[in-house]
Amino acid sequence: MKKDKYNRKFYTLMKHLVGVILWPVYRFKYTNAKKIPKEGRYIFAGNHISATDAILVGVGQKRPIRFMAKIELFNNPFVGWLLTKLGAFPVNRGKGDWDSINFAKEIIDSGESLGIFIEGTRSKTGELLRPKSGAVMIAHQMDCKIVPVSITYRTKKLHLFSRRYISFGEPVSVEELGITSGGPREYREASRQLMEKIRVMWEKDKYGN
Repeated sequence: MKKDKYNRKFYTLMKHLVGVILWPVYRFKYTNAKKIPKEGRYIFAGNHISATDAILVGVGQKRPIRFMAKIELFNNPFVGWLLTKLGAFPVNRGKGDWDSINFAKEIIDSGESLGIFIEGTRSKTGELLRPKSGAVMIAHQMDCKIVPVSITYRTKKLHLFSRRYISFGEPVSVEELGITSGGPREYREASRQLMEKIRVMWEKDKYGN
């Protein structure tokens, strides 16, 4: 693994501190957060609506989750330093960033959990976007399970005080998503199936069904 400046104690401290600070603002509500095993190799794969998504997903789990983040965030020296200490790492979106993908595999291989927003970008409307295949590809190659994660709100538009709803699905294996030999076609179909699992939770949280 390349030089890793992640600090687990700092992550734990900041997770609790930020959780207390953000609660009065977002009043976040979790579903099934405690049903995810505390140990084991997992990819947490969710949709993406705001800059605080990774924080809210992390606060909802006792285990640290190390997120892929767009490389532009690391251009700011302080933000880049903070993200790195919290275990995030940059990915150059849309350019086949194999260095970051290999680093993600090393994280999983070391027994840690990986976080990926499978749409590849934030949704400006809050609606679900077409998923990318990176998460299922890594899960297949590393033989680990994926935890579907839904993040949404019920206000007409997302604003500072919109209550956030974060739901965690049952961990799913790549075999359950239909991947056998791997390959672009299987990865695309598996990604669609994964997004459908997210959609079920998303609609329940969005509309209160």
